[in-house]
Amino acid sequence: MKWRDTLTQQLLRVFTLAVASCAIAQLAAQETNPPAAAYHIYAGNTHSHTSYTWSHGQQWDNPQHLVVAGATDAPGPNNVLKPDWKKFQGPPAKHFAIAKSMGYDFYVTSDHSQEAPFQPVSSTNAAWLDTKAAAAAATDSHFIALAGYEHSENNGPGGKGHINVINSAEYLNALAPGIDLPCLYKWLKTVPPNGDGPVVASFNHPGPHQYADWANRDPQITDIITMLEVINSDKGSHYQGFLNALDKGWKVSPISGGDNHGLPDMARNRSKARTFVLATNLTKAALLEAMKHRRTYASLDGNIQCQYTVNGEIMGSTLNQPGIFKFDISINDPDTSKPGDKITKIDIVKDRGVVVETDNPSPAYSVRWRPVIKDTSSKYFFVRVWNAGGGDTASPNAAQPVAWLAPVWTGK
Repeated sequence: MKWRDTLTQQLLRVFTLAVASCAIAQLAAQETNPPAAAYHIYAGNTHSHTSYTWSHGQQWDNPQHLVVAGATDAPGPNNVLKPDWKKFQGPPAKHFAIAKSMGYDFYVTSDHSQEAPFQPVSSTNAAWLDTKAAAAAATDSHFIALAGYEHSENNGPGGKGHINVINSAEYLNALAPGIDLPCLYKWLKTVPPNGDGPVVASFNHPGPHQYADWANRDPQITDIITMLEVINSDKGSHYQGFLNALDKGWKVSPISGGDNHGLPDMARNRSKARTFVLATNLTKAALLEAMKHRRTYASLDGNIQCQYTVNGEIMGSTLNQPGIFKFDISINDPDTSKPGDKITKIDIVKDRGVVVETDNPSPAYSVRWRPVIKDTSSKYFFVRVWNAGGGDTASPNAAQPVAWLAPVWTGK
């Protein structure tokens, strides 16, 4: 009977090896295909001006500004500084302190780089160093302060338009001779970051044909200018610029810039619109990586929670040319005591602003929608959301969307 025992032992060994091989293969698969990242939603402001934007702001009566010799902005000749001006405007540290006290998760300062305090342009300029130092000092485990500047190209050539540059170690004076938009785009490809995280940029309050009608795009700059203000100063009025930028090939996700030139609206929490970022955690590097990968949305509601996937890929992603798009859209509002915050409508929009599908749910604080769309030609899709009240701003309008979510690009 020994031959039977030997055969049994051999079979057991083969079985054991097979089980072990299967286990090793499973472990290898887990390492190759890690579980999908868990994203948290953080709310903040991506556009603000401190007292270093000295030429105009709430510190002045009858605020005006003009360009003076040396390509800088200066206060207008009829400006009168308020005696108690520090109640109305302050340095970056004051902005960050108020933002933190008002519950912002993150806040970006973006003063005009042509302002007198930033001259001469230098990485060791005192105002520039103070802006970066204030951001570093204000950042903690509950709040991220980000230093940036607004590149305000007002005279061309090569197009006009304002762009926020966030987390750069250096800056340019947009009004200096030769510093046009093509020059900025070239510079953005080489400027080093200010510590953790990448350099990211956004188109600010764009008109439909801004930035030389969205010219001078290439793949490298497309992966640096990754955001666009659909909302500016609590007004969702830049939708057509968003569509035109997308149709010209820019891969930008919506954000909301307060564009505040003072402290009162912040301190009284009058500005309700927010940029929302889907990040893995609340750190400087994680927020900037999320902005770079276009995981953002803009909303006139201060705490609406939105996200969606397509074919399992998170909003902001570029897909590999599928023909079927399986959406999984989740919209939630925590203000369940406010009837105006109930979700009433969701749109899926594609190239040139064409609405593909619309969901009109029974008004609810939580909506999940899983449509499937067949399409072989579109280059992008994005999602718009309405609620019953039109948002939390001073002039809500229930007839317009309350939130605009990052696109997904099809890869076509």
